[in-house]
Amino acid sequence: MSAAAPERIVPARLGTAAGSRALLACAGQAWRAQFVFRAATWSGIIGATLQVVLVMLVWTAVYGARTEVAGVGQDDAITYAVLGAVIATVFQPFVYDTLYGRLRTGAIAFDVMRPLSAVPMTLAQQAGAAAAQLPAAGIALAVGLLLGALDGPGSPLSGLAFALSLLLGFTIAQILNFMIGLVGFWTLEVSGAFHIYRMFVQFSSGALIPLWFMPDWLSGGLSLLPFSSQVFVPLTIYVDPAPGPHTLTAIAVQALWVLVLVLLAALLWRRAIRRLVIFGG
Repeated sequence: MSAAAPERIVPARLGTAAGSRALLACAGQAWRAQFVFRAATWSGIIGATLQVVLVMLVWTAVYGARTEVAGVGQDDAITYAVLGAVIATVFQPFVYDTLYGRLRTGAIAFDVMRPLSAVPMTLAQQAGAAAAQLPAAGIALAVGLLLGALDGPGSPLSGLAFALSLLLGFTIAQILNFMIGLVGFWTLEVSGAFHIYRMFVQFSSGALIPLWFMPDWLSGGLSLLPFSSQVFVPLTIYVDPAPGPHTLTAIAVQALWVLVLVLLAALLWRRAIRRLVIFGG
């Protein structure tokens, strides 16, 4: 059975100011949605705080009386682990229900005709949902500071480079989340793909175990993937007492990954849209 090619629709586009307001509204709506259920909000805060306490206890026990393992000092390892847990709380909200719901109901067919494209709208919703994790991350971070589990950056320059690297890491995480959400165009179900992705990215990004402590063949392979740019690269910059050309190289690689992933996401989006068949003209 053959189907006629869908009619190409060229929607009107919003101006820059109107588009920015619409994206902020999408982000705000996603932010507020995260606080609808108070029990879920408190469980997120408690979970993030417990994770910080647990990783501090685990890495303290791993080091024991030793001050250094594999060339990494105990204080640096604990700081890395605590910050890694906090960053993962914000980076990985995995908001896939927006695309999923629109695909299941068929509303995605209207999204391609809206003045505001579904792509920036979904990314804005992801950013809003991630921002909603900041209170939990902030409380967990405060607990880490009270417990003395956090040291400052290796140097003032390391702190500045860390902020830039963290922004690039967040961008990479959100693009990858969006690309996983596009799986729904082929399967109409994305929760399984997200759970698999979540387990993989927590390990390969260095959020659970720093790449320092992995075998060379494994850490070398993971460093070639974009996942390490989400957590491991920013945190290694944070604890680095002597930033230099290697820091600039690491940030440049992150920027390159952003460009590559944007192009891949655009290609995947075009292929996904081609799967839509709009009946009735």
